[in-house]
Amino acid sequence: MAKRLRILVIELVAPGQTSGVQARVLFPNFATVMAQAVAVYCRQAGHDVDYQCYTGRGPLLDRLKNKPELVFVCAFTHAALAAYAVSNFCRKQGAVTVLGGPHARAFPAHALRHFDYVLGLTDRELVQDIAARASPQRPIGVYLSAARQPTRLPSVAERWEFIVSTHAGAPVKGVALLGSLGCPYSCAFCVDAEIAYQPLDFDELKADLRFITSKMKNPLVVFHDPNFGVRFDETLGALEEAVAPGSVDFAAESSLSLLSEARLRVLQRNGFRAILPGIESWFELGAKSKTGRLQGAEKVTQVAEHVNLVQRYVPYVQANFVIGLDSDVGDEPFQLTQRFIDAAPGAFAAIALLTSYGQSAPLSAELRRERRLLPMPFHFLNSGYATNVIPKHYSWDGLYQRMGALLRHNFSWKAIMRRHRAVRGTLPRWINLVRGISGEGRGRARFLEHTRRRLAQDPTLLTFLEGRSNQVPEFFAGEARRQLGSLGPHLPPEALSYDPYEVLDASASRATDTAPPHSGLVNLRRPLAEAPG
Repeated sequence: MAKRLRILVIELVAPGQTSGVQARVLFPNFATVMAQAVAVYCRQAGHDVDYQCYTGRGPLLDRLKNKPELVFVCAFTHAALAAYAVSNFCRKQGAVTVLGGPHARAFPAHALRHFDYVLGLTDRELVQDIAARASPQRPIGVYLSAARQPTRLPSVAERWEFIVSTHAGAPVKGVALLGSLGCPYSCAFCVDAEIAYQPLDFDELKADLRFITSKMKNPLVVFHDPNFGVRFDETLGALEEAVAPGSVDFAAESSLSLLSEARLRVLQRNGFRAILPGIESWFELGAKSKTGRLQGAEKVTQVAEHVNLVQRYVPYVQANFVIGLDSDVGDEPFQLTQRFIDAAPGAFAAIALLTSYGQSAPLSAELRRERRLLPMPFHFLNSGYATNVIPKHYSWDGLYQRMGALLRHNFSWKAIMRRHRAVRGTLPRWINLVRGISGEGRGRARFLEHTRRRLAQDPTLLTFLEGRSNQVPEFFAGEARRQLGSLGPHLPPEALSYDPYEVLDASASRATDTAPPHSGLVNLRRPLAEAPG
């Protein structure tokens, strides 16, 4: 019988301690199904499991005092430095550490220097094999990946203890669900572009919804599908069969191409309160926004009309954009986005800078070939504060000047009040206000303006951003360390820098006897190789 272990599963929603209102209100709702699933898998194997979702409240080190023997860390890339510090701290206490989640898929080569195991696609067998056989793997860890996404995930009933612990003290309590995995679209910058679309079992979805309504009155269910409603009739039919229309509030990320008026009526009837469509670009990706070959001003007009239609049925709409694609030239992309903000005043425009998420996005291979990647500290790779891609058609001063002006327009008090008046419902209005005045909104505009001013004062900053030096400027390094707070002393010195052209090369790797055997795994030891370029 395998040894019974003390296991910590910690999900880093926040990259450091914060007392911000946005973190308190929204961050608990970013807890993922998969991190909770890992905790369930470990408990099913007979281990003592502590699940922690860190949303920035209180010192993170306080969550690590029980000296676990095995630690699973789930992190997005912007929380990678916090993850590395956690791993370093726990390894010194004698634990074996495992990294999963988006950063593990995006930058596995770098993560292998800081974790004993780094996971790609993950299922129950893989997690339980690691728990049964894990041992320290140093100085370079072992990379493991299941052959495909799991066909089923633990039920809400099985995850309930971890859901409740995440909700503690949160004013908005959302339950994360997945109705599908992967995406049928192939946006080159997206981490799900190469993950095949796969619906999950509808009977299990119905059972989850029934369980939630037995535990919560008027619950909020947040679908974490990369693209909700691809099999629209079956999915909504399952929802209607499981719970009475209007008894549950739903939120989901979807595409305008799926949101005809007839379907919007169905969503309204079934209690959908928030929809997050991806528009992305005014010059490409027309299939996703149902605009075909339309570009520029014509696309803005059609998309704004469609978004306004969506908002007549669904109170909260977030429209997602990516700035800095190679199709963006001059002032036009920024002016068109500003025109959209004015034409669809109720929508929250989430405007991201193009970011290369390592090996998990197809675009990264092209950017490696063109030598346009920067070793921007992971802490800033949250699509908003900085980019690790050298722009094709902009100087850095020009990019920051235009982006800053766009954000000032988007989060001006005039725009915030127009958004407030155009949205129905107290909670959507409140969330828009919190996001607008927080670091995500007006705070991000100030940071970009500060960065632009530093470009003229600090020659090391421009040298770094132009790719002429890999030395991370103190402007970025100092801010990252500051935000890590008490974790800072535990961050390995080399974690702030990395080679953006380093990839995990499966063809040059070999299996090892020390890693857990698992059918269908890509099992890589010492897999570091530089990409061609």
